[in-house]
Amino acid sequence: MELMLNTPDQHQPLLGQRAAIVLLLGVLVGLGAGVLTVLAGESAASGVLAGGAAFAAAVLFFHTIIA
Repeated sequence: MELMLNTPDQHQPLLGQRAAIVLLLGVLVGLGAGVLTVLAGESAASGVLAGGAAFAAAVLFFHTIIA
């Protein structure tokens, strides 16, 4: 049985470029929403929940609009 060794031309990226951009934008939106929530005087738990919800909504939004 022959072992398959990874040569430089066989390396595949873990994420595609589009997926990386969509997730990066989602993280940035979620982080911004969480920070703004905490700066508005809410608790840290509320900031985490707001950031998580904003992340999910942003990923769905950017997945839809980025071709």
